[in-house]
Amino acid sequence: MLISRSPVRISFFGGGTDYPEYFLRHGGAVLATAIDKFCYLTASPFPSQLFDYKIRLSYRQVELVKNVEQIQHNVYRECLKFCGLEGDIELHNVADLPAFTGLGSSSTFTVALLQALHSFKGEFVRPLDLAYEAIYVERQLVKDRVGCQDQLMAAVGGFNLVEFRTETDILVHKVPISPQRLAEFEQHLFIVFTGIKRRAAQVVAHQLEKVVDNTDTLKMMRLMVDEGWDILTSNKPFSVFGALLHKAWMAKRSLASAISNPQIDEIYNLGIGAGAWGGKLLGAGAGGFILFFAPPEVHPALKSVFGDRQVLDIKVNAPGSEIIFSS
Repeated sequence: MLISRSPVRISFFGGGTDYPEYFLRHGGAVLATAIDKFCYLTASPFPSQLFDYKIRLSYRQVELVKNVEQIQHNVYRECLKFCGLEGDIELHNVADLPAFTGLGSSSTFTVALLQALHSFKGEFVRPLDLAYEAIYVERQLVKDRVGCQDQLMAAVGGFNLVEFRTETDILVHKVPISPQRLAEFEQHLFIVFTGIKRRAAQVVAHQLEKVVDNTDTLKMMRLMVDEGWDILTSNKPFSVFGALLHKAWMAKRSLASAISNPQIDEIYNLGIGAGAWGGKLLGAGAGGFILFFAPPEVHPALKSVFGDRQVLDIKVNAPGSEIIFSS
């Protein structure tokens, strides 16, 4: 038996420029960090000769099938086929956080699954190649209209500026920030759950339909990635980072009407009114978690304003996909 573990991520700047529909023409980049919330996959040999099925899978459902083609879960099915596994395997998925909350959990699952399947076969795959495989599975085999940052961050981990050239040519630059400044930065993060779970596909579809119309805005959002890098790696005050986040959110919500809604706007305005310098909705939009960037001394006020809403405590710079147990 073995267990793979892959992190979800939060993205600060550049989200929307990581779609090939945009970056193949103009180049894209994001500034993002993996966080200490994970997806886990267990893989173990399955003695199919003792049963009337060859593969056992569990997620929110359980599937017992005689061959790969019978698998209903499209990512399980396509990853098993991609890795050339036809049976005699048992796979289980658990996660620290629910899906459809804007933290890239769907791609994190794909990365964790591919990591587990390769390791099950005794194969080692470099983190960047693992990301490329996950992008290929999701975009080409499953036919999901996803970007490329979630798979990259799940596979590589860390706190990075990531440049997208093609789907198989991605550059990863580790943010050179001191441990002291990183710890101080982390203390400014305040993440609250909107209570809305949504599938990103419809939001993304609307956004991608308007890529040409939004080119100037997306180019501006790409430049914010470099501005964010400059703030983090210099001695500039963190208030400047917060103000830039606010600017980025205003730009992002203008890309498509489906990205925000009155409930999200109300939550965001409450956070700003309580003292946050800036913030953004994480993920494609329409729901999930909202990140606020605020001085630590106003965090009690933020907690008070949001009452019973779930607040997510995190650590940044989490490690990328890895095997954490193998018998």
